[in-house]
Amino acid sequence: MRIRSLGVIDDAVVELSPGFTAVTGETGAGKTMVVTSLGLLLGGRADPALVRIGAKSAVVEGRISVGSQAPAAVRAEEAGAELDDGALLISRTLSAEGRSRAHVGGRSVPVGLLAELADDLVAVHGQTDQQGLLRPARQRQALDRYAGDTVAVPLAKYTAAHRRLRAVATELDELTTRARERSQEADLLRFGLDEIAAAEPQPGEDTDLAAEAERLGHAEALASAATLAHAALAGNPEDPEGVDATTLVAGAHRALEAVRSHDRELAGLAERIGEIGILMADVAGELAGYADGLDADPLRLAAVEERRAALNHLTRKYGQDIAAVLAWAEESAARLSELDGDDDRIGELTAERDALRTELGELAQTLTDARTESAKHFADAVTAELAELAMPHARVTVEIRQTEVAEDADGIEVGGRTVAYGPAGADEVELLLAPHPGAPPRPIAKGASGGELSRVMLAVEVVFAGSDPVPTYLFDEVDAGVGGKAAVEVGRRLARLAKSAQVVVVTHLPQVAAFADRQLLVAKTNDGSVTRSGVTVLEGEERVRELSRMLAGQEDSETARAHAEELLETARTGN
Repeated sequence: MRIRSLGVIDDAVVELSPGFTAVTGETGAGKTMVVTSLGLLLGGRADPALVRIGAKSAVVEGRISVGSQAPAAVRAEEAGAELDDGALLISRTLSAEGRSRAHVGGRSVPVGLLAELADDLVAVHGQTDQQGLLRPARQRQALDRYAGDTVAVPLAKYTAAHRRLRAVATELDELTTRARERSQEADLLRFGLDEIAAAEPQPGEDTDLAAEAERLGHAEALASAATLAHAALAGNPEDPEGVDATTLVAGAHRALEAVRSHDRELAGLAERIGEIGILMADVAGELAGYADGLDADPLRLAAVEERRAALNHLTRKYGQDIAAVLAWAEESAARLSELDGDDDRIGELTAERDALRTELGELAQTLTDARTESAKHFADAVTAELAELAMPHARVTVEIRQTEVAEDADGIEVGGRTVAYGPAGADEVELLLAPHPGAPPRPIAKGASGGELSRVMLAVEVVFAGSDPVPTYLFDEVDAGVGGKAAVEVGRRLARLAKSAQVVVVTHLPQVAAFADRQLLVAKTNDGSVTRSGVTVLEGEERVRELSRMLAGQEDSETARAHAEELLETARTGN
């Protein structure tokens, strides 16, 4: 990695060994920035406060060796990245204003892609992770991860069934708690539909009745007007000498017909007058029929007004006109059918809920069995690690338990008992430690001293690391609180882990650093910054001097030097 303008680091290059690399240095020298830099490359949160004072931006660049078929390489190429001679080039730039940019294989990418790649590249284990592992919920997650597909497969089925059960329970609760409101709504809809059905309104009936009422209310005036108009067109039978329009038009037509052959224009006018005569005769006939058929019956008018009043009663309640009333009736009938079907739906949901609870109980039992089996292997593996870490008599066990609830409570039946359950099953998982023979197993947070707790957590982390399919592990001061012989064993154990993976450890312990294949020293200059020459690979005499400083705080102490050389020899011959 190359780190520029990040925290106390001005410009530095960090070269990590393929095996075990230890990063050491005085407190505050910038070792944490090495971890922070790696975190930024892995998509971690970009805090603008990390940018070195006076700089416009901080830049971290990393070169990571990956196989062409590795999941991280495949995912990066899908995003448009290119491998550089079997290596993936990643960079992260953080501006002082808070903007962040990421590049992978020469291509600008979303920062989220870095986090995706990180899952397949590096596993980070630090003191924060250790504190998290003290929580039972995190311990269950960790055990599930250790168990792999043995737990993952039934857990996926359980999670899907649990999600469906929550949805069914929510809908069922809504239907049952709103039963009164639904009943009231159904009664109102049923009353309205009955009222409309009794009236039997027809489409457009309100418009037709309004027109008929208007006609009946003015029947005499309409009849008089039609009679006068007919007389003007066709004549009055009671006045034989009277002149009517039809007779006049007919006379005009005969006059033109007599001479039409002499002039084409006049012939055209004759035809038009003839058409007028025909139209007037038709209109006169219709006027006569209208006047004869006009009903001035007051009883019919009263019936029409009564019907209109009935329809107006509907439009005041259900719509602005009969068309809207009929539309309301159609929609309400569908809604009423839905409400009437809720009882059937409640029955269906109740049956499905009970079936899902039974299924969850069976899946929860499968999960419990799988976790119990994996827990035994896990506990044995951690106990073996503790023996390597100078705790030969300690014994770790994993307690898997369920919490019983009343039969009428929200629970599932597992092993013949009604127990509480959640999205991940019915199990509560807790790591227990018996530090020596005869000591009762207690939760690790309560059953271990500070130094013991660090070793237990390191053992747990190492076991988890063995189940993580990633090529690189970063341990950030997980050896805090460990010293003496136990520290030597910590270093030896990390060195063994490094035979199958790349291991990077940030440490204050010389006993751990002595086992590293490469030791990096982070040192400040006089102005308080870490420059390019501030991160150096220690070899030979330089490494002895740094281990001496770590041992006694004095690089030139002959006793410390002798102890440092002895540690290096122990690491070379005892690992």
